[in-house]
Amino acid sequence: MDNFVLWTIFLYTALCFSIYQGQEIQEFPPTFLKVSKNLPLQRLLVEWDVSDSAHKFELEMVFDIQVSRTEEMNVVWTEYYNTTLSKLKKTLHWSWDSELPLECMSHSVRIRSMVNDERFSKLWSHWSQWETVLGLDTSDDNTPYIFPEDKVVEEGSNVTFCCIGGKDSRIEYLLFNYTDYYYPDSNTSQQNMVITMKKVLHAEVPGIPVFCKITGKENKKYSATLLFVGKPPYEPEDISCDTRDIETLTCTWNPGKNTYLYGAHSTKYHLFERFSQKTFCYQETAHYLEPIHCSWAIDQQMIYNLTLTAQNPLGKRSANFVLDVAHRVHPYPPSDLSVEHMKATEVSLYWRMQPKYKAIKLLCQIENRHPSGQVELHNSSPVQSNSYPHLTLGGLQPFTYYTFRMRCGAASHFWKWSEWSKTLRVRTNEAAPSGKLDVWREVTPVLGGRNVTLFWKPLPDFRANGGDISFEITWEKLKKASEPEHISISALQNSTTISIDNHSYKISVAARNNINSSLPSVMIISRATDNGAEEKVDRTDLEEERVNGTVDGIYISWKATNAFDGYIVDWCNFPRSQHCDFQWKRFDFNTSSCFIKSAAFMPGVRYNFRVYGSLANEDFFLGKKVGYTKELAPRLNPQGEIAEMTSHTVTVTWDSYPVNESQPGFIRGYHVYVKTMEEECSLKGSAKHALSDGSVLCKYTIENPEEKRYVVKHLMPETTYALAVKAYTGGGETPIDAYINVDTLHDSKIYLPVLLVIIPFVVITAVCFWKIKWVKDCCYPEIPNPNKSQVLSFNGLKLNSEAVLKLSDCIPDTVVLENTSEANTLQLRSHGTILESESKVINPSWVYFIQNEVGNLMCTQSAPEACTSFENLAYSSQTALGSSLYQNLWMSEKSEPQLSILLYQPQHYIEILSKDTVTSLREITEREGSLRYISQMEVPRSEAKLSDLPHFTEPIEHSSYKIQTVLGSELVTSTSDEGIQSQDSSTSSNSTALLLPGRH
Repeated sequence: MDNFVLWTIFLYTALCFSIYQGQEIQEFPPTFLKVSKNLPLQRLLVEWDVSDSAHKFELEMVFDIQVSRTEEMNVVWTEYYNTTLSKLKKTLHWSWDSELPLECMSHSVRIRSMVNDERFSKLWSHWSQWETVLGLDTSDDNTPYIFPEDKVVEEGSNVTFCCIGGKDSRIEYLLFNYTDYYYPDSNTSQQNMVITMKKVLHAEVPGIPVFCKITGKENKKYSATLLFVGKPPYEPEDISCDTRDIETLTCTWNPGKNTYLYGAHSTKYHLFERFSQKTFCYQETAHYLEPIHCSWAIDQQMIYNLTLTAQNPLGKRSANFVLDVAHRVHPYPPSDLSVEHMKATEVSLYWRMQPKYKAIKLLCQIENRHPSGQVELHNSSPVQSNSYPHLTLGGLQPFTYYTFRMRCGAASHFWKWSEWSKTLRVRTNEAAPSGKLDVWREVTPVLGGRNVTLFWKPLPDFRANGGDISFEITWEKLKKASEPEHISISALQNSTTISIDNHSYKISVAARNNINSSLPSVMIISRATDNGAEEKVDRTDLEEERVNGTVDGIYISWKATNAFDGYIVDWCNFPRSQHCDFQWKRFDFNTSSCFIKSAAFMPGVRYNFRVYGSLANEDFFLGKKVGYTKELAPRLNPQGEIAEMTSHTVTVTWDSYPVNESQPGFIRGYHVYVKTMEEECSLKGSAKHALSDGSVLCKYTIENPEEKRYVVKHLMPETTYALAVKAYTGGGETPIDAYINVDTLHDSKIYLPVLLVIIPFVVITAVCFWKIKWVKDCCYPEIPNPNKSQVLSFNGLKLNSEAVLKLSDCIPDTVVLENTSEANTLQLRSHGTILESESKVINPSWVYFIQNEVGNLMCTQSAPEACTSFENLAYSSQTALGSSLYQNLWMSEKSEPQLSILLYQPQHYIEILSKDTVTSLREITEREGSLRYISQMEVPRSEAKLSDLPHFTEPIEHSSYKIQTVLGSELVTSTSDEGIQSQDSSTSSNSTALLLPGRH
């Protein structure tokens, strides 16, 4: 035996020595190389071994592994694999995950080794032979393929697809997600195609389709697959475990965010308990927004150490937690909630709990919801009585509906409240009304007394506390004993009217129900003559104070004094309605202003407010306030009317325009607009107002709303103007929509002098016509017969064998000068001196009176026409009387016939025969009023002038007389210089003479 041991030691020593001696050349190449593939994982599996001697020495070795594709053996991967050999002679393993599906191409693997030990030389062994795993690219099958099939990748990854067309086939293109086309490279074989998609994104629908179109000899084919893009699972959130009956434990959690993987690829959960090494749940995500539940029965174990794991094809996440069942009690909600022992201010609630928690003390919370919506919460531990827990709630209001519900939880180690129980609605019992009513009144004087309208509303502390409410109203005289009067009003009303006389009264109002009455609210109505407050309330002649308003309300102020213990303001929400919704509000004694707002207030409505001071239940009127929340422009325009018009002014009035509360704002004044035809404003005292169309009006402003008359001045006569009157408020005025057209009158000042002449003339004419006989007697009495005149006596005067013309037949008016004589030399003798003057007579036609042998006057004329005899020469001018009636006689000789003519010669008669002294007929007419008629029988006075004789300028017929009038002292002839030059020369030799009366 000992020999055997020694021999063994010798051999081992020899072996080690031999190995040591040959370490520089010792190699351990890989043997038994074997390559396989795991297609679901797209993984190459490599197995190999080395010699037994390497395992015996447990050498540390390095293996160089190469992976290649295609027939050319292109190396696509190189890796160094380090390992320490074992004496157990275990086979060596290595794996490699391919990005390219293994089905697409053949893959080859080769290995070489090196001993990483100091005892041996570090030299690589020879490469092993290539070990190949064939792909479908070498198959003779005609079936087309696309890989990978239904692969799951993480969002943002790169994915490589390959298409295999099969034998005798050609790939046309690859279509990704119906939108992206990829075509094979023309430089490569079109039988196989490889394409890599970079950073792929998830789709809203499960699976992204990928198509490969292949063309063969017979027909076209398609090969398709799906790509699932998603995210790894998220860690479970809001993990919660509790028990409701101490028999079952339930855990709940939220899966977290969406992984976009569904169905077979969705996230799976399992719950593992470490103490008992049990797995309780296998759950699958139905939807990432829905919580996941897992329940199991509780045995005797009360402490749990749990691990919740979430896993999908892209990874897994875990969460650990520990819980005590006694600290996770979540009771069921109470049931059969009811009320017993109800009173006016408290109730007792009863309920049941399922199951009965005898080992756990509960804390319950009661929710009490008031009719107003107010919610009260009461926490209390229930009292166990006959297996029914209950508790009592106090502090409730009588005759009030309350809604109760409750929930419970563990009093010790509170975890969660249970769900709410079903609600219970109850009404407490009745009680007498509490608090007082807020009472107000409106007093209206009537014949023999007053009508008092009472209003009431509950104060904040008033409660009816029962049904069948009515209002008891009592009134009685204060200073005179009388029986109180009493009426009862239904609860449906909040006002009533009573009639009282002029004495002071005490009025009380109280609410009553089936139990009793409330405390009365008292007010005192003073005597009508005490302070007159009631009489002033409805008087319209009180001065109203305007107050400011906003969109939200109206601001009211008054002067606060120590004489009152409070103030009241009343108003109507709808002042234009018959039911005005009367309102009032009370204020403390130290308040001097308030802001009244109401949802009923509307823009453009005038609200009237009355302010009262209150003292010992008696009220005193302080004043009226009126205002608008917002003033609007007047709805109606003033109806302007033209009251008066002249050539320069127009008076417009609008007397019927109202300025009362019917207006949507306070009428602040008026604007009078004047539009001229030129559409420009140039009127004095006006302002320019431009319209939207560019035209310009003249604008006059009247700031007094009571002034409803305006005079527009400085207008032009006989001109058309357009007027408009607009009222304006604090809200402005409406646009101009209508005008009043007026035409000013003609300027009457130019006719004033004419009227001043015509009117007196008409008056005088009328008077003269009325007193015509008196005027005739005074101004022109009846002319006597010239034959009977003592001055002129022409008895038996005959003219060309014609009868003498009688005065009664016609009245001579004017002698017309028809023939013109050339310049005549007139020799005037005055006081023994002969005056010579040359003068041209312009177309005169004179009557020649020639004395024949017997002393009678004969009428002759240059023309052959018949002459007219003139018997009355006794006219004289009152203003032309001179010192001598007769002037010197002169004679003018004429060749044919030789006649001597006797004539009157006034000193200045030559002047009126001269052209330069000729005046117009109008001037002669104006002097008619200064002439005086002298009777034909009267002998002219010695101072009379020959110029007083009449001179006639109007043409007359030689056979008759015209109306006899008296002319002035000058003969008027209207002629021109041309007329003088155009006279016929045949008349130049005619002689002209004026016949003077003969001597008697």
